[in-house]
Amino acid sequence: GEIDPYAMAVSAIDEAVRNVVAVGADPARVAILDNFCWGNPSLPDRMGSLVRACKGCYDGALHYGTPFISGKDSLNNEYFDSTTGQQVAIPPSLLISAMGIVPDVGRACTMDLKSPGQRLYLLGWTRKELGGSAYYKALGVVGNSVPGCAADGPATAQALHRAMGQGLVAACHDCSEGGLAVAMAEMCIAGRLGARVTLGAVPTDMAEPTPAQLLFSESNGRYVVAVREEDAAAFEALLEGLPCACIGQAAQEPRLIIRDLEGGVVINAQVETLVHAWRGHLEEGA
Repeated sequence: GEIDPYAMAVSAIDEAVRNVVAVGADPARVAILDNFCWGNPSLPDRMGSLVRACKGCYDGALHYGTPFISGKDSLNNEYFDSTTGQQVAIPPSLLISAMGIVPDVGRACTMDLKSPGQRLYLLGWTRKELGGSAYYKALGVVGNSVPGCAADGPATAQALHRAMGQGLVAACHDCSEGGLAVAMAEMCIAGRLGARVTLGAVPTDMAEPTPAQLLFSESNGRYVVAVREEDAAAFEALLEGLPCACIGQAAQEPRLIIRDLEGGVVINAQVETLVHAWRGHLEEGA
């Protein structure tokens, strides 16, 4: 939001839609709500960023065909800092909530890896879009190459939903905060299974991508999908013409191993290590 409020709005809508589609919601029947938290709109910079965010909401909603059905705005969130003598506003923030129709709740999809040997697919393009990412935050930098609109996002969501309707998807998780590395870690944690992933198979239009870009970019429109071996051909047929590639397999050994474009290992972590990283502070305080 501090880099580009327009991109923030587009990304918030994209991720909200993917969250519901990933569990089985029909992308043709998704509605969204907004919640703006902003500073004083009477000041030019605050109003300018708010206008940018509203334009992003408009374009993002049209792109996915998701109508805004309600929302809430909280403005004038700022205070006077007596130490610096300046008026300080909160960072411009936008929450998008999505609601969808799951045709059959008994067939809702979850993100946990189910069985060793199942193929892992990455849907959507991975681009050089690390600006504002969790990876950059961990490094103490911000960047400016923020995620943009995923042109194939709606078509990918529709094809994925058709695959779910045919029972071809064993597990699905949206690829968002933290990028591919975190999405894979979360799927391994949820299923207590391992995975073997090759970055060289990731769909990308970058000429010379780095492992960090492929691992941690937060490009929009992406999902990680687990598919049974016997369903792979049918799944790939439904996704034909869209950015989709098999990047690895689920594994019995509870260890996440990710290799770079030359085959070298860049991540090799036991699932229990990932679990502790995720909830270690809770276990220590128990």
